[in-house]
Amino acid sequence: MPAPEKTSLGAIVAAGRSILAAGGQDRLTMRSVADRVGVRAPSLYKHVRDRAALLAAVAEAAVDDLTARLEATDGSLEALGHAYRDFARQRPEEFRLMQSPAAPPEALARAAGPVLRMGREFVGEQDALEAARLVTAWATGFLWMEISGAFRLGGDVDRSFAYGLTQIRRALTAGDDGGPAHSRAQAP
Repeated sequence: MPAPEKTSLGAIVAAGRSILAAGGQDRLTMRSVADRVGVRAPSLYKHVRDRAALLAAVAEAAVDDLTARLEATDGSLEALGHAYRDFARQRPEEFRLMQSPAAPPEALARAAGPVLRMGREFVGEQDALEAARLVTAWATGFLWMEISGAFRLGGDVDRSFAYGLTQIRRALTAGDDGGPAHSRAQAP
């Protein structure tokens, strides 16, 4: 009779997320996870093939958490932006890991869904991807700076974030002639 499993992929990922939050990517090792779940490191290989697979599993769990948060909003630019910001501020190491090559592209594609829907509402199907990339690139850059402590000139960072969202909304809703962008995108 085979020995019973002493851990599971879910327990491994949960331990990995906890270790990541406490010590960053350098501390997230097969040994640290094995110690946390109470098994020897070789036992983890039944569930994850190596450290790269461990990082990918933890990144996917983080992206899935973010996706659920985005899906729970009303889908507006502001709500999506604030959900993304809240995630980055609450889970900065997971936010960093999501931006790394460890994050599975299929998980990132799921997270893009709510932002693409918002982009379609502003600019139509043809330019939705570009709008989503604009919003994501701006927000990600802002959040990297914020969680890294790079905003050192004083002022109200919350106000700056809101200002940025307002300016992006204006840019997305103004066409070349100052009219609504989506009416321009739908023109022949």
